[in-house]
Amino acid sequence: MGVTMNQCRGCSEYQSLSRRGFLGRARSAVGAAVTAPAWLPRMVLANSENTSRDTLVVVFLRGGVDGITAIVPYGDPNLYAPTLRPNLAVQPPGATNGAIDLDGFFGLPPAMGPLLPAYQSGQLAAVHATGSPDPSRSHFDAQLLMEFGIPLQPQTSFTGWIAKHLGLVPPAGQTSLRAIALNDILPASLAGADGAIPVADPTTSAFPGQPVTVPTRRAALESAYATFGDPLASSAQGIFDALDLLASIDFDNYVPSGGAAYLNTSFGFALKLLAAMIKADIGLEVGTIDLGGWDTHNEQGVFAGAMATLMNDLSSNLAAFHTDLQNQMNGLTLLVMSEFGRRADENISLGTDHGHGNFMLAMGGHIAGGQVFSNWTSGELLHPDLLFQGDSLDVTIDYRDIVSEVVQNRLDNPNLDQVFANFTPTFQGITV
Repeated sequence: MGVTMNQCRGCSEYQSLSRRGFLGRARSAVGAAVTAPAWLPRMVLANSENTSRDTLVVVFLRGGVDGITAIVPYGDPNLYAPTLRPNLAVQPPGATNGAIDLDGFFGLPPAMGPLLPAYQSGQLAAVHATGSPDPSRSHFDAQLLMEFGIPLQPQTSFTGWIAKHLGLVPPAGQTSLRAIALNDILPASLAGADGAIPVADPTTSAFPGQPVTVPTRRAALESAYATFGDPLASSAQGIFDALDLLASIDFDNYVPSGGAAYLNTSFGFALKLLAAMIKADIGLEVGTIDLGGWDTHNEQGVFAGAMATLMNDLSSNLAAFHTDLQNQMNGLTLLVMSEFGRRADENISLGTDHGHGNFMLAMGGHIAGGQVFSNWTSGELLHPDLLFQGDSLDVTIDYRDIVSEVVQNRLDNPNLDQVFANFTPTFQGITV
């Protein structure tokens, strides 16, 4: 389904990390009414304790996406300098394959066009010249520091920023499942989280094997784990309960709302499953999804090719998610981020190399959408004198500014100094 991490045109580090399983190296820790649709569980699952907190969805674009293409700063004249991107620059609105205007300065490339309705609805915002201030251009280091929330700091713990948040607030429901990674293993952002599990395909989460022997085999496993005592016993029981919870949802018969049409890709499949879980009201507080393949060192394919395909996958499925969850949007915040951006100039292989500043997206009913947040110095942040280390877009808005504002205002957690240590955020007004 779709473009996988190993199909990208990435550097050796990125491909090696994909093969070894980058996420595993981060020391992940697992800690109805009568008229309801048929796919909903036939039981009360959530009994919410705190309905004011949003469900948080985090989409991580692994590989370092080219933010200069994903959100085009066509108003910066330096983008069209003949030595910068003569082949890869998305032209201004009105030109062939030109950008779709957002605000008179920024635009969407054609492949990101499906996001325009959500942007115009006021429920989708972009942030540009943002990201981690850490100068690392190593995929592994940049992702790890970003997901632990400790850029420019020594690594003193292996707890992710989402896990820290969950440890500071009570569960929103009465279930054992607080967070799910729609992946084979937990991302670093969830490392150390209680009630968080990785499940790549919840449609197959039922206890495996012949149904007639399931009770006996499960009882044997539960008994075996119980002999070890806590924390292993309670962790194992929590996983069994979470899998039971997921098995109670009839994912196969889930019908998206509003005519939403997810693409038949791995990313579209994951977003659709997450939508079903959110609507099932199972007490889920966080869902994370990865979309890899953005390490475009050669043949980037801005208009047709690798990156165009990925941008269409991202934008089309986010647009479907927005339509599908329109009735839940006031209790939902979705963030999109990546470890770093690409260099401002294209290389001789018609790609872009590891850079620095990037873009983010934020979607939700309480997101100040319909605008692009940026500190684009003098309208010419791509000027050679303003480039980071002389070759890349600078970071003028720390990604923690955006995330901290969401954590405090939409997740009801004011303990930001414990989520992002040694950092004082500057709120940008991303939430309303």
